[in-house]
Amino acid sequence: MSLALDIPKRPSRALRFFRRPSGEPALLIALVIFVGVLSIIPLARLAYSALIPHDAFDWARIEDVLGDRRVLEATLNTIRISVSATVLATVTGTAAALLVSLTDMRHPTLWVFGFVLPLMIPPQVTTLAWIQAFSPASPVLGPLGLSLPPGTHHPLYFEGGIVFLLGLYNVPLVFLFVRASLQRVPASLIEAARANGAGGGAVIRDIVLPLIHGGIFAGAVLTFVSSIGNFGIQAMLGIPAHVSTLITLIYRRLNSYGPSALNDMALLALLLAVLTVLGMSVTAWLARRGDQRADTAQRQPRMALGRWWAPIYTFAWLYLVICLVLPLTALLGTALVRGYGQPLNLDTVTFENFASALFHHEGIREAFLTNLWLTLVTVAVLIPLAVALGYVLTWREGPVAQILRLTSELAYALPGIIIGVAMILSFLRLLPLIDTELYGTVWVILTAYLSNFLALALRPILDGYTEIDLNLDEATQLAGAGIFARLKDIFLPALAPAPTAAAILVFMTAINEIQTSVLLVSSRARTIGPTIIFLEEVGSSTLAAAVNCLMVALVLVLMGVNLLFGRRLPEGVLPRRD
Repeated sequence: MSLALDIPKRPSRALRFFRRPSGEPALLIALVIFVGVLSIIPLARLAYSALIPHDAFDWARIEDVLGDRRVLEATLNTIRISVSATVLATVTGTAAALLVSLTDMRHPTLWVFGFVLPLMIPPQVTTLAWIQAFSPASPVLGPLGLSLPPGTHHPLYFEGGIVFLLGLYNVPLVFLFVRASLQRVPASLIEAARANGAGGGAVIRDIVLPLIHGGIFAGAVLTFVSSIGNFGIQAMLGIPAHVSTLITLIYRRLNSYGPSALNDMALLALLLAVLTVLGMSVTAWLARRGDQRADTAQRQPRMALGRWWAPIYTFAWLYLVICLVLPLTALLGTALVRGYGQPLNLDTVTFENFASALFHHEGIREAFLTNLWLTLVTVAVLIPLAVALGYVLTWREGPVAQILRLTSELAYALPGIIIGVAMILSFLRLLPLIDTELYGTVWVILTAYLSNFLALALRPILDGYTEIDLNLDEATQLAGAGIFARLKDIFLPALAPAPTAAAILVFMTAINEIQTSVLLVSSRARTIGPTIIFLEEVGSSTLAAAVNCLMVALVLVLMGVNLLFGRRLPEGVLPRRD
Protein backbone atom coordinates (compact mmCIF):
# COMPACT_ATOMS: atom_id res chain seq x y z
CA MET A 1 0.00 0.00 0.00
CA SER A 2 1.36 3.39 -1.02
CA LEU A 3 1.84 5.89 1.74
CA ALA A 4 2.40 8.78 -0.71
CA LEU A 5 0.31 11.84 0.06
CA ASP A 6 -1.08 14.32 -2.42
CA ILE A 7 0.61 17.55 -1.43
CA PRO A 8 -1.20 20.56 -2.89
CA LYS A 9 0.81 22.67 -5.32
CA ARG A 10 0.04 25.86 -3.39
CA PRO A 11 -0.20 26.06 0.38
CA SER A 12 -3.37 27.48 1.81
CA ARG A 13 -3.80 31.28 1.82
CA ALA A 14 -3.53 31.41 5.63
CA LEU A 15 -0.41 29.23 5.70
CA ARG A 16 1.28 31.32 3.00
CA PHE A 17 0.37 34.50 4.85
CA PHE A 18 1.85 33.46 8.17
CA ARG A 19 4.95 31.93 6.61
CA ARG A 20 5.65 34.88 4.38
CA PRO A 21 8.96 36.41 5.45
CA SER A 22 8.79 39.80 7.07
CA GLY A 23 10.91 41.33 4.32
CA GLU A 24 8.19 40.94 1.70
CA PRO A 25 5.82 43.57 3.15
CA ALA A 26 8.76 45.96 3.31
CA LEU A 27 9.54 45.26 -0.34
CA LEU A 28 5.91 45.83 -1.31
CA ILE A 29 5.85 49.13 0.56
CA ALA A 30 9.06 50.22 -1.17
CA LEU A 31 7.62 49.35 -4.58
CA VAL A 32 4.41 51.24 -3.86
CA ILE A 33 6.41 54.31 -2.79
CA PHE A 34 8.67 54.08 -5.84
CA VAL A 35 5.86 53.69 -8.39
CA GLY A 36 3.75 56.21 -6.50
CA VAL A 37 6.42 58.91 -6.60
CA LEU A 38 7.38 58.19 -10.20
CA SER A 39 3.97 57.65 -11.79
CA ILE A 40 0.90 57.95 -9.58
CA ILE A 41 1.69 61.32 -8.00
CA PRO A 42 2.84 63.04 -11.25
CA LEU A 43 -0.18 61.79 -13.23
CA ALA A 44 -2.53 62.73 -10.40
CA ARG A 45 -0.87 66.15 -10.23
CA LEU A 46 -1.40 66.54 -13.97
CA ALA A 47 -5.11 65.73 -13.70
CA TYR A 48 -5.52 68.01 -10.68
CA SER A 49 -3.80 70.96 -12.37
CA ALA A 50 -5.84 70.42 -15.52
CA LEU A 51 -9.26 70.24 -13.83
CA ILE A 52 -8.81 72.08 -10.51
CA PRO A 53 -6.03 74.62 -11.10
CA HIS A 54 -7.02 77.03 -8.32
CA ASP A 55 -8.46 74.56 -5.82
CA ALA A 56 -11.88 74.78 -7.48
CA PHE A 57 -13.39 73.08 -10.51
CA ASP A 58 -13.89 75.69 -13.24
CA TRP A 59 -16.00 74.40 -16.11
CA ALA A 60 -15.98 77.79 -17.83
CA ARG A 61 -12.19 77.72 -18.03
CA ILE A 62 -12.21 74.21 -19.47
CA GLU A 63 -14.69 75.27 -22.14
CA ASP A 64 -12.63 78.35 -22.89
CA VAL A 65 -9.36 76.41 -23.30
CA LEU A 66 -10.72 73.42 -25.21
CA GLY A 67 -13.06 75.58 -27.28
CA ASP A 68 -10.25 77.73 -28.61
CA ARG A 69 -10.06 77.57 -32.41
CA ARG A 70 -6.38 76.61 -32.41
CA VAL A 71 -6.96 73.83 -29.89
CA LEU A 72 -9.87 72.43 -31.90
CA GLU A 73 -7.78 72.57 -35.06
CA ALA A 74 -4.85 70.84 -33.34
CA THR A 75 -7.15 68.16 -31.90
CA LEU A 76 -8.73 67.38 -35.28
CA ASN A 77 -5.31 67.32 -36.94
CA THR A 78 -4.01 64.94 -34.24
CA ILE A 79 -6.89 62.51 -34.71
CA ARG A 80 -6.81 62.65 -38.51
CA ILE A 81 -3.03 62.29 -38.78
CA SER A 82 -2.78 59.46 -36.21
CA VAL A 83 -5.66 57.46 -37.69
CA SER A 84 -4.36 57.89 -41.24
CA ALA A 85 -0.82 56.89 -40.24
CA THR A 86 -2.22 53.85 -38.40
CA VAL A 87 -4.16 52.73 -41.48
CA LEU A 88 -1.10 53.19 -43.71
CA ALA A 89 1.19 51.28 -41.34
CA THR A 90 -1.35 48.50 -40.74
CA VAL A 91 -1.97 47.82 -44.42
CA THR A 92 1.72 47.95 -45.37
CA GLY A 93 2.96 45.97 -42.38
CA THR A 94 0.34 43.25 -42.82
CA ALA A 95 1.12 42.89 -46.53
CA ALA A 96 4.84 42.63 -45.78
CA ALA A 97 4.28 39.98 -43.09
CA LEU A 98 2.11 37.92 -45.43
CA LEU A 99 4.73 38.17 -48.16
CA VAL A 100 7.61 37.04 -45.95
CA SER A 101 5.74 34.35 -43.99
CA LEU A 102 3.53 32.70 -46.64
CA THR A 103 5.41 32.96 -49.94
CA ASP A 104 8.68 31.64 -51.36
CA MET A 105 10.25 35.09 -51.41
CA ARG A 106 14.01 34.91 -51.91
CA HIS A 107 16.49 36.14 -49.26
CA PRO A 108 13.81 36.90 -46.67
CA THR A 109 16.18 37.18 -43.70
CA LEU A 110 18.21 40.00 -45.18
CA TRP A 111 15.08 41.80 -46.35
CA VAL A 112 13.46 41.53 -42.91
CA PHE A 113 16.55 43.04 -41.29
CA GLY A 114 16.37 46.06 -43.61
CA PHE A 115 12.60 46.32 -43.21
CA VAL A 116 12.73 46.40 -39.39
CA LEU A 117 15.81 48.63 -39.13
CA PRO A 118 13.89 51.97 -39.41
CA LEU A 119 12.09 51.12 -36.16
CA MET A 120 15.45 51.22 -34.36
CA ILE A 121 16.41 54.65 -35.75
CA PRO A 122 15.18 57.66 -33.73
CA PRO A 123 12.29 59.51 -35.40
CA GLN A 124 14.13 62.83 -35.45
CA VAL A 125 17.00 61.15 -37.33
CA THR A 126 14.59 59.56 -39.80
CA THR A 127 12.80 62.86 -40.39
CA LEU A 128 15.98 64.84 -41.01
CA ALA A 129 17.18 62.14 -43.41
CA TRP A 130 13.96 62.39 -45.44
CA ILE A 131 14.03 66.18 -45.40
CA GLN A 132 17.53 66.22 -46.84
CA ALA A 133 16.86 63.41 -49.31
CA PHE A 134 14.06 65.34 -51.07
CA SER A 135 15.30 68.89 -50.63
CA PRO A 136 16.43 70.94 -53.63
CA ALA A 137 19.99 70.50 -52.33
CA SER A 138 19.69 66.70 -52.08
CA PRO A 139 23.19 65.16 -52.22
CA VAL A 140 21.71 61.98 -53.74
CA LEU A 141 19.03 63.16 -56.17
CA GLY A 142 20.99 66.29 -57.18
CA PRO A 143 23.81 64.48 -59.05
CA LEU A 144 21.16 62.37 -60.79
CA GLY A 145 19.29 65.45 -61.98
CA LEU A 146 16.18 64.43 -60.01
CA SER A 147 16.21 67.04 -57.25
CA LEU A 148 13.59 69.75 -57.00
CA PRO A 149 14.36 73.20 -58.45
CA PRO A 150 15.65 75.78 -55.92
CA GLY A 151 12.83 77.58 -54.13
CA THR A 152 10.39 74.68 -54.56
CA HIS A 153 8.19 73.91 -51.57
CA HIS A 154 9.48 70.77 -49.85
CA PRO A 155 7.12 67.85 -50.61
CA LEU A 156 7.06 66.64 -46.99
CA TYR A 157 6.08 69.95 -45.39
CA PHE A 158 2.34 69.33 -45.27
CA GLU A 159 -0.11 67.07 -43.44
CA GLY A 160 0.32 64.23 -45.91
CA GLY A 161 4.08 64.24 -45.34
CA ILE A 162 3.55 63.83 -41.59
CA VAL A 163 1.13 60.94 -42.22
CA PHE A 164 3.58 59.33 -44.64
CA LEU A 165 6.57 59.42 -42.28
CA LEU A 166 4.55 58.39 -39.21
CA GLY A 167 3.09 55.46 -41.12
CA LEU A 168 6.47 54.49 -42.56
CA TYR A 169 8.15 54.70 -39.16
CA ASN A 170 5.57 52.39 -37.55
CA VAL A 171 5.23 49.81 -40.33
CA PRO A 172 7.77 47.47 -38.63
CA LEU A 173 5.61 47.45 -35.45
CA VAL A 174 2.65 46.02 -37.34
CA PHE A 175 4.94 43.68 -39.27
CA LEU A 176 6.36 42.10 -36.10
CA PHE A 177 2.95 41.54 -34.51
CA VAL A 178 1.35 40.12 -37.65
CA ARG A 179 4.30 37.85 -38.35
CA ALA A 180 4.10 36.48 -34.81
CA SER A 181 0.36 35.81 -35.31
CA LEU A 182 1.03 34.04 -38.61
CA GLN A 183 3.28 31.58 -36.82
CA ARG A 184 0.24 30.42 -34.80
CA VAL A 185 -2.02 29.76 -37.80
CA PRO A 186 -2.52 25.98 -38.18
CA ALA A 187 -0.61 24.86 -41.25
CA SER A 188 -3.15 22.09 -41.82
CA LEU A 189 -5.88 24.62 -42.61
CA ILE A 190 -3.80 26.23 -45.33
CA GLU A 191 -2.73 22.87 -46.76
CA ALA A 192 -6.33 21.62 -46.82
CA ALA A 193 -7.55 24.74 -48.59
CA ARG A 194 -4.77 24.50 -51.17
CA ALA A 195 -5.53 20.81 -51.72
CA ASN A 196 -9.16 21.70 -52.45
CA GLY A 197 -8.11 24.13 -55.16
CA ALA A 198 -8.28 27.44 -53.28
CA GLY A 199 -6.02 30.12 -54.70
CA GLY A 200 -3.55 32.14 -52.70
CA GLY A 201 -5.86 35.15 -52.50
CA ALA A 202 -8.77 33.06 -51.24
CA VAL A 203 -6.58 31.36 -48.61
CA ILE A 204 -5.40 34.70 -47.27
CA ARG A 205 -8.86 36.31 -47.35
CA ASP A 206 -10.94 33.44 -45.93
CA ILE A 207 -8.51 31.61 -43.63
CA VAL A 208 -5.41 33.60 -42.72
CA LEU A 209 -6.77 37.11 -42.13
CA PRO A 210 -9.60 36.01 -39.78
CA LEU A 211 -7.08 34.04 -37.70
CA ILE A 212 -4.53 36.87 -37.40
CA HIS A 213 -7.19 39.46 -36.61
CA GLY A 214 -5.84 39.99 -33.10
CA GLY A 215 -2.24 40.45 -34.22
CA ILE A 216 -3.21 43.05 -36.80
CA PHE A 217 -5.12 45.14 -34.28
CA ALA A 218 -2.41 44.70 -31.63
CA GLY A 219 0.04 46.25 -34.07
CA ALA A 220 -2.51 48.96 -34.88
CA VAL A 221 -2.82 49.84 -31.16
CA LEU A 222 0.92 50.40 -30.81
CA THR A 223 1.02 52.30 -34.09
CA PHE A 224 -1.74 54.66 -32.96
CA VAL A 225 -0.06 55.27 -29.60
CA SER A 226 3.30 55.81 -31.29
CA SER A 227 1.82 58.16 -33.92
CA ILE A 228 -0.16 60.31 -31.52
CA GLY A 229 2.88 60.84 -29.28
CA ASN A 230 5.69 61.01 -31.86
CA PHE A 231 7.19 64.43 -31.23
CA GLY A 232 10.17 64.20 -33.60
CA ILE A 233 8.21 63.75 -36.82
CA GLN A 234 5.31 66.02 -35.87
CA ALA A 235 7.62 68.85 -34.78
CA MET A 236 10.20 68.73 -37.56
CA LEU A 237 7.56 68.60 -40.31
CA GLY A 238 4.49 70.13 -38.68
CA ILE A 239 6.00 73.31 -37.22
CA PRO A 240 7.61 74.53 -40.50
CA ALA A 241 4.47 73.51 -42.42
CA HIS A 242 2.15 75.24 -39.89
CA VAL A 243 0.31 71.97 -39.27
CA SER A 244 -0.53 72.15 -35.58
CA THR A 245 -1.11 69.04 -33.47
CA LEU A 246 -1.71 68.75 -29.75
CA ILE A 247 1.84 67.63 -29.05
CA THR A 248 3.41 70.53 -30.96
CA LEU A 249 0.89 72.99 -29.52
CA ILE A 250 1.89 72.01 -25.98
CA TYR A 251 5.59 72.32 -26.87
CA ARG A 252 5.28 75.73 -28.54
CA ARG A 253 3.06 77.27 -25.85
CA LEU A 254 5.27 76.09 -23.02
CA ASN A 255 8.31 77.51 -24.81
CA SER A 256 6.46 80.80 -25.43
CA TYR A 257 4.70 81.36 -22.12
CA GLY A 258 6.73 79.25 -19.70
CA PRO A 259 5.35 78.05 -16.34
CA SER A 260 2.44 80.52 -16.51
CA ALA A 261 0.84 78.31 -19.16
CA LEU A 262 1.26 75.07 -17.21
CA ASN A 263 -2.34 74.67 -16.05
CA ASP A 264 -3.71 75.13 -19.56
CA MET A 265 -1.03 72.85 -20.99
CA ALA A 266 -1.94 70.26 -18.37
CA LEU A 267 -5.49 70.36 -19.71
CA LEU A 268 -4.22 69.84 -23.27
CA ALA A 269 -1.99 67.02 -22.07
CA LEU A 270 -4.99 65.42 -20.35
CA LEU A 271 -6.94 65.74 -23.61
CA LEU A 272 -4.08 64.03 -25.44
CA ALA A 273 -4.09 61.26 -22.82
CA VAL A 274 -7.86 60.77 -23.25
CA LEU A 275 -7.45 60.49 -27.03
CA THR A 276 -4.67 57.93 -26.55
CA VAL A 277 -6.70 55.78 -24.15
CA LEU A 278 -9.82 56.02 -26.36
CA GLY A 279 -7.84 54.97 -29.42
CA MET A 280 -6.32 52.02 -27.56
CA SER A 281 -9.72 50.98 -26.20
CA VAL A 282 -11.46 51.09 -29.59
CA THR A 283 -8.70 49.14 -31.29
CA ALA A 284 -8.58 46.56 -28.49
CA TRP A 285 -12.37 46.13 -28.74
CA LEU A 286 -12.09 45.53 -32.48
CA ALA A 287 -9.30 43.02 -31.85
CA ARG A 288 -11.49 41.00 -29.47
CA ARG A 289 -14.37 40.80 -31.94
CA GLY A 290 -14.01 37.77 -34.12
CA ASP A 291 -10.51 36.93 -32.94
CA GLN A 292 -9.96 33.21 -33.58
CA ARG A 293 -6.46 32.52 -32.37
CA ALA A 294 -5.03 29.04 -32.70
CA ASP A 295 -1.69 28.22 -31.11
CA THR A 296 0.64 25.99 -33.06
CA ALA A 297 4.35 25.77 -33.72
CA GLN A 298 4.01 24.35 -37.23
CA ARG A 299 5.94 25.98 -40.07
CA GLN A 300 3.59 27.54 -42.58
CA PRO A 301 3.57 26.12 -46.14
CA ARG A 302 5.03 28.48 -48.71
CA MET A 303 2.90 29.60 -51.63
CA ALA A 304 4.81 29.97 -54.89
CA LEU A 305 4.82 33.46 -56.38
CA GLY A 306 5.09 31.95 -59.85
CA ARG A 307 5.28 34.48 -62.66
CA TRP A 308 4.76 37.26 -60.14
CA TRP A 309 8.03 36.63 -58.29
CA ALA A 310 10.09 39.07 -60.41
CA PRO A 311 7.86 42.18 -60.03
CA ILE A 312 7.10 41.43 -56.37
CA TYR A 313 10.76 40.76 -55.55
CA THR A 314 11.80 43.94 -57.37
CA PHE A 315 9.14 46.03 -55.64
CA ALA A 316 10.09 44.65 -52.20
CA TRP A 317 13.75 45.62 -52.59
CA LEU A 318 12.85 48.92 -54.26
CA TYR A 319 10.83 49.70 -51.12
CA LEU A 320 13.95 49.29 -48.99
CA VAL A 321 16.04 51.40 -51.39
CA ILE A 322 13.55 54.29 -51.32
CA CYS A 323 12.57 54.08 -47.65
CA LEU A 324 15.93 53.20 -46.09
CA VAL A 325 18.93 53.56 -48.38
CA LEU A 326 17.93 56.86 -50.05
CA PRO A 327 17.29 58.93 -46.87
CA LEU A 328 20.28 57.51 -44.98
CA THR A 329 22.56 58.10 -47.97
CA ALA A 330 21.31 61.68 -48.21
CA LEU A 331 21.95 62.12 -44.49
CA LEU A 332 25.53 60.88 -44.89
CA GLY A 333 26.04 63.05 -47.97
CA THR A 334 24.92 66.15 -46.09
CA ALA A 335 27.27 65.34 -43.22
CA LEU A 336 30.26 65.04 -45.57
CA VAL A 337 30.15 68.61 -46.97
CA ARG A 338 31.13 71.87 -45.29
CA GLY A 339 28.00 73.82 -46.14
CA TYR A 340 24.40 72.75 -46.65
CA GLY A 341 23.55 72.57 -50.34
CA GLN A 342 27.09 72.01 -51.59
CA PRO A 343 27.47 69.19 -54.11
CA LEU A 344 29.28 66.12 -52.82
CA ASN A 345 32.48 65.50 -54.74
CA LEU A 346 36.19 65.03 -54.13
CA ASP A 347 36.70 68.77 -53.71
CA THR A 348 33.94 69.30 -51.12
CA VAL A 349 34.07 66.08 -49.08
CA THR A 350 35.19 66.60 -45.50
CA PHE A 351 35.04 64.93 -42.11
CA GLU A 352 35.04 68.20 -40.21
CA ASN A 353 31.42 67.81 -39.14
CA PHE A 354 32.10 64.40 -37.60
CA ALA A 355 35.25 65.70 -35.88
CA SER A 356 33.31 68.67 -34.53
CA ALA A 357 30.50 66.45 -33.25
CA LEU A 358 32.90 64.03 -31.58
CA PHE A 359 35.63 66.30 -30.24
CA HIS A 360 35.10 70.03 -30.67
CA HIS A 361 31.44 70.92 -30.08
CA GLU A 362 31.08 71.06 -26.33
CA GLY A 363 27.27 71.21 -26.36
CA ILE A 364 26.93 68.02 -28.42
CA ARG A 365 29.50 66.17 -26.34
CA GLU A 366 27.85 67.19 -23.07
CA ALA A 367 24.38 66.29 -24.41
CA PHE A 368 25.54 62.83 -25.45
CA LEU A 369 27.42 62.17 -22.21
CA THR A 370 24.39 63.35 -20.23
CA ASN A 371 22.17 61.04 -22.27
CA LEU A 372 24.62 58.18 -21.79
CA TRP A 373 24.87 58.39 -18.03
CA LEU A 374 21.12 58.99 -17.67
CA THR A 375 20.53 55.85 -19.72
CA LEU A 376 23.03 53.78 -17.74
CA VAL A 377 21.59 54.91 -14.41
CA THR A 378 18.07 54.21 -15.68
CA VAL A 379 19.11 50.66 -16.63
CA ALA A 380 20.94 50.13 -13.32
CA VAL A 381 17.91 51.22 -11.29
CA LEU A 382 15.10 49.69 -13.34
CA ILE A 383 16.45 46.16 -13.87
CA PRO A 384 16.65 45.12 -10.18
CA LEU A 385 13.43 47.03 -9.54
CA ALA A 386 11.71 45.20 -12.40
CA VAL A 387 12.91 41.85 -11.02
CA ALA A 388 11.32 42.65 -7.65
CA LEU A 389 8.16 44.13 -9.17
CA GLY A 390 7.84 41.20 -11.57
CA TYR A 391 7.86 38.85 -8.57
CA VAL A 392 4.94 40.74 -6.99
CA LEU A 393 2.95 41.03 -10.22
CA THR A 394 3.43 37.36 -11.12
CA TRP A 395 2.80 35.58 -7.82
CA ARG A 396 0.94 38.01 -5.62
CA GLU A 397 -2.69 38.84 -6.21
CA GLY A 398 -4.74 41.72 -4.89
CA PRO A 399 -5.58 45.35 -5.64
CA VAL A 400 -2.11 46.66 -4.82
CA ALA A 401 -0.48 44.45 -7.47
CA GLN A 402 -3.14 45.41 -10.02
CA ILE A 403 -2.63 49.13 -9.35
CA LEU A 404 1.14 48.76 -9.67
CA ARG A 405 0.77 46.99 -13.01
CA LEU A 406 -1.81 49.45 -14.38
CA THR A 407 0.15 52.53 -13.33
CA SER A 408 3.48 51.35 -14.75
CA GLU A 409 1.86 50.37 -18.07
CA LEU A 410 -0.08 53.64 -18.28
CA ALA A 411 3.06 55.74 -17.81
CA TYR A 412 4.67 53.92 -20.75
CA ALA A 413 1.60 53.94 -23.01
CA LEU A 414 0.94 57.67 -22.67
CA PRO A 415 2.88 59.99 -25.00
CA GLY A 416 6.19 61.03 -23.47
CA ILE A 417 5.32 64.71 -23.61
CA ILE A 418 2.48 64.05 -21.12
CA ILE A 419 5.01 62.57 -18.70
CA GLY A 420 7.13 65.66 -19.29
CA VAL A 421 4.29 68.03 -18.37
CA ALA A 422 3.48 65.90 -15.31
CA MET A 423 7.11 66.05 -14.15
CA ILE A 424 7.24 69.83 -14.58
CA LEU A 425 4.10 70.23 -12.47
CA SER A 426 5.44 67.86 -9.81
CA PHE A 427 8.95 69.29 -9.50
CA LEU A 428 8.57 72.96 -10.42
CA ARG A 429 8.41 74.00 -6.78
CA LEU A 430 11.12 73.50 -4.20
CA LEU A 431 11.09 70.07 -2.63
CA PRO A 432 9.91 70.12 0.99
CA LEU A 433 12.38 69.55 3.83
CA ILE A 434 15.48 69.72 1.64
CA ASP A 435 14.59 73.09 0.00
CA THR A 436 15.95 71.98 -3.39
CA GLU A 437 14.63 72.54 -6.89
CA LEU A 438 14.82 69.66 -9.39
CA TYR A 439 13.20 71.44 -12.33
CA GLY A 440 15.75 72.26 -15.01
CA THR A 441 18.24 69.66 -13.78
CA VAL A 442 19.17 66.21 -15.03
CA TRP A 443 17.42 64.69 -12.02
CA VAL A 444 13.94 65.52 -13.29
CA ILE A 445 14.87 63.95 -16.65
CA LEU A 446 16.10 60.84 -14.80
CA THR A 447 12.82 60.70 -12.87
CA ALA A 448 10.88 60.90 -16.14
CA TYR A 449 13.02 58.11 -17.65
CA LEU A 450 12.42 55.85 -14.66
CA SER A 451 8.69 56.46 -14.90
CA ASN A 452 8.45 56.06 -18.66
CA PHE A 453 10.62 52.96 -19.13
CA LEU A 454 9.59 50.86 -16.13
CA ALA A 455 6.98 48.95 -18.14
CA LEU A 456 9.52 48.36 -20.92
CA ALA A 457 11.92 46.77 -18.44
CA LEU A 458 9.12 44.67 -16.99
CA ARG A 459 8.02 42.95 -20.19
CA PRO A 460 10.83 40.41 -20.69
CA ILE A 461 11.16 39.85 -16.93
CA LEU A 462 7.47 39.00 -16.57
CA ASP A 463 7.90 36.53 -19.45
CA GLY A 464 10.87 35.05 -17.61
CA TYR A 465 8.86 34.54 -14.42
CA THR A 466 6.31 32.43 -16.32
CA GLU A 467 9.06 29.84 -16.87
CA ILE A 468 9.80 29.47 -13.12
CA ASP A 469 7.91 26.94 -11.03
CA LEU A 470 6.06 28.45 -8.06
CA ASN A 471 7.19 25.49 -5.93
CA LEU A 472 10.73 26.88 -6.06
CA ASP A 473 9.59 30.03 -4.29
CA GLU A 474 7.58 28.14 -1.68
CA ALA A 475 10.43 25.69 -1.00
CA THR A 476 12.93 28.48 -0.37
CA GLN A 477 10.42 30.24 1.89
CA LEU A 478 10.07 27.08 3.99
CA ALA A 479 13.87 26.89 4.17
CA GLY A 480 13.84 30.35 5.78
CA ALA A 481 15.19 32.44 2.90
CA GLY A 482 14.05 36.06 2.97
CA ILE A 483 12.61 37.83 -0.04
CA PHE A 484 15.79 39.75 -0.85
CA ALA A 485 17.94 36.63 -0.60
CA ARG A 486 15.49 34.76 -2.86
CA LEU A 487 15.50 37.55 -5.45
CA LYS A 488 19.31 37.77 -5.49
CA ASP A 489 20.33 34.13 -5.18
CA ILE A 490 17.39 32.23 -6.70
CA PHE A 491 15.30 34.29 -9.09
CA LEU A 492 17.91 36.54 -10.68
CA PRO A 493 19.98 33.56 -11.92
CA ALA A 494 16.81 31.65 -12.86
CA LEU A 495 15.47 34.61 -14.85
CA ALA A 496 18.64 35.03 -16.88
CA PRO A 497 18.85 36.15 -19.60
CA ALA A 498 15.56 38.08 -19.28
CA PRO A 499 17.17 40.92 -17.26
CA THR A 500 19.82 41.21 -19.97
CA ALA A 501 17.11 41.50 -22.60
CA ALA A 502 15.35 44.14 -20.51
CA ALA A 503 18.59 46.11 -20.11
CA ILE A 504 19.22 46.09 -23.88
CA LEU A 505 15.65 47.18 -24.60
CA VAL A 506 15.78 50.07 -22.14
CA PHE A 507 19.23 51.17 -23.29
CA MET A 508 18.31 51.15 -27.00
CA THR A 509 15.15 53.15 -26.30
CA ALA A 510 16.50 55.69 -23.82
CA ILE A 511 19.79 56.54 -25.54
CA ASN A 512 17.93 58.19 -28.46
CA GLU A 513 14.84 59.36 -26.56
CA ILE A 514 13.27 62.74 -27.33
CA GLN A 515 9.53 62.58 -26.54
CA THR A 516 9.87 62.71 -22.75
CA SER A 517 12.88 64.98 -22.34
CA VAL A 518 12.06 67.67 -24.92
CA LEU A 519 10.13 69.73 -22.35
CA LEU A 520 12.59 69.02 -19.53
CA VAL A 521 15.89 70.04 -21.11
CA SER A 522 17.46 73.34 -20.11
CA SER A 523 20.75 75.18 -20.36
CA ARG A 524 21.91 73.07 -17.40
CA ALA A 525 20.73 69.72 -18.75
CA ARG A 526 20.40 68.71 -22.40
CA THR A 527 20.03 65.32 -24.04
CA ILE A 528 21.05 64.36 -27.54
CA GLY A 529 17.56 64.02 -29.06
CA PRO A 530 16.41 67.63 -28.51
CA THR A 531 19.92 68.85 -29.36
CA ILE A 532 19.56 67.45 -32.89
CA ILE A 533 16.36 69.45 -33.38
CA PHE A 534 17.97 72.59 -31.94
CA LEU A 535 20.90 72.26 -34.39
CA GLU A 536 18.51 71.99 -37.32
CA GLU A 537 16.48 74.96 -36.10
CA VAL A 538 19.53 77.25 -35.96
CA GLY A 539 20.67 76.24 -39.45
CA SER A 540 23.50 73.83 -38.57
CA SER A 541 22.14 71.17 -40.91
CA THR A 542 25.49 69.60 -41.80
CA LEU A 543 26.47 69.29 -38.14
CA ALA A 544 23.02 67.88 -37.28
CA ALA A 545 23.42 65.36 -40.10
CA ALA A 546 26.80 64.24 -38.70
CA VAL A 547 25.32 63.75 -35.23
CA ASN A 548 22.45 61.76 -36.76
CA CYS A 549 24.90 59.55 -38.66
CA LEU A 550 26.75 58.83 -35.43
CA MET A 551 23.45 57.90 -33.74
CA VAL A 552 22.60 55.55 -36.62
CA ALA A 553 26.04 53.97 -36.24
CA LEU A 554 25.35 53.49 -32.52
CA VAL A 555 22.02 51.82 -33.36
CA LEU A 556 23.77 49.46 -35.78
CA VAL A 557 26.34 48.55 -33.12
CA LEU A 558 23.57 47.79 -30.63
CA MET A 559 21.75 45.69 -33.22
CA GLY A 560 25.01 43.87 -33.88
CA VAL A 561 25.21 43.04 -30.17
CA ASN A 562 21.63 41.78 -30.44
CA LEU A 563 22.55 39.54 -33.37
CA LEU A 564 25.65 38.18 -31.64
CA PHE A 565 23.97 37.39 -28.32
CA GLY A 566 20.36 37.12 -29.46
CA ARG A 567 20.25 33.35 -29.27
CA ARG A 568 20.67 33.55 -25.49
CA LEU A 569 17.77 35.99 -25.06
CA PRO A 570 14.12 35.02 -24.65
CA GLU A 571 12.34 34.43 -27.94
CA GLY A 572 10.35 37.43 -29.12
CA VAL A 573 11.78 39.85 -26.54
CA LEU A 574 13.94 41.79 -28.99
CA PRO A 575 13.26 42.69 -32.62
CA ARG A 576 13.95 40.11 -35.31
CA ARG A 577 17.24 38.32 -34.95
CA ASP A 578 16.80 35.51 -37.52
